[in-house]
Amino acid sequence: MSASVTDNGITARYEETGTERLLTFEREGATAAIAQNIDGYAMLKVRPSADGDELERYYGFDMALDHAAELLGVAAHDLPVPEPAEDMGM
Repeated sequence: MSASVTDNGITARYEETGTERLLTFEREGATAAIAQNIDGYAMLKVRPSADGDELERYYGFDMALDHAAELLGVAAHDLPVPEPAEDMGM
């Protein structure tokens, strides 16, 4: 499954790989990613990119979005979230 949405100059892409649910953001060349295991019950990992090293783990989606927004230099409420990613977090 995959989905994408662009709003406020930010593109968000959601995809499911063999092992992860992955939400990536891109704004003016800057990127941030939030990953969770494919079963959807583990902590969220925030990375600078989809394949980057983990920066931090969070239980809550809101906290992960805050961190991703910080990496992009925007407010968390500016991040568009594709519908399939809305239930990420514990």
